[in-house]
Amino acid sequence: MTVRAGIAGLGRWGQTLVNSVHGKSDAIAIVAGCTGRKERAQGYADEKGIDLRDSLDDLLADDSLEGVILATPHLQHADQVIAAAAAGKHVFVEKPFTMDKASAEAAAGACAKAGVVCALGHNRRFLPNMIRLRELVAAGEIGAPLHAEANISLPGRSYDEAHWRSDPKESPAGSMTGLGVHMTDALIATLGPVAEVRATSEVRDNDGTRSPVTYMTLKFTSGASASFATLFHTAPVWFLRVMGDGGWATVRGYDRLAVRRMGEEKETSERFEKLDIERAELEAFAEAAGGGAPYPLSVADAIRGTALLEAIVQSAETGEAVTL
Repeated sequence: MTVRAGIAGLGRWGQTLVNSVHGKSDAIAIVAGCTGRKERAQGYADEKGIDLRDSLDDLLADDSLEGVILATPHLQHADQVIAAAAAGKHVFVEKPFTMDKASAEAAAGACAKAGVVCALGHNRRFLPNMIRLRELVAAGEIGAPLHAEANISLPGRSYDEAHWRSDPKESPAGSMTGLGVHMTDALIATLGPVAEVRATSEVRDNDGTRSPVTYMTLKFTSGASASFATLFHTAPVWFLRVMGDGGWATVRGYDRLAVRRMGEEKETSERFEKLDIERAELEAFAEAAGGGAPYPLSVADAIRGTALLEAIVQSAETGEAVTL
């Protein structure tokens, strides 16, 4: 079965999602779409065989579509997920799920009531080295987790003031919505729910280059802790090191994993083959929508991640620790 889907949002990331499966997947076909500036996407839509509609409502009214993909501004997600659920469409929504816990619970509840799949697009969940890290932590291969260190950073993209990503309500706390939520999701997936966070978010001005820097400490309900930072205007980095009472394990970049256990003289390392993680997440969504395996990121974790984002923003604004 091939799931027929429409996509709302055909900007840079929406096109990345389409490109990941177009002509490559038997699981999902993106056959219709809508976008904020239709005239800018018409040529691309024609090239990909996407029937470009005027609005999300047009996609939701189309009985030939089983699902919708939302690659839209963050503040639109909650209402769009609820509308899709009301129309009986399975939903794949790009991160962040929503911008606060209350709207996340409302969106998830609408999907549950309608009996449709609600899938959140955290593509790094599908990295083979991240999957292996979660497995070895869960199996106790490095003992009981005590602390984690993490960073996700990239050179910042420049957006003009009219772009929605330049709105601080859409992109609070520096690079958290653009980058940081990938790592908070990874931390939740690996170490479980967060109990408390204390965050700082600053903008450093170096010779006219404004560099947002956000950093924090987290305490988990398990008793473990973590330190995490995310910033723009540096070379790309993605790492997550989990330290347990029996050793440590580190994800380095998108293809490496290193482990050192107590009593071993040196670390062991493994390299994984490159995976199209956008195709992987969309095909997992299609499988769940077709009645197969559940989507690998639970709705409960989607809500936890949103609640943590809300708490990070609050802590960065107040300077106080926030209990979740």
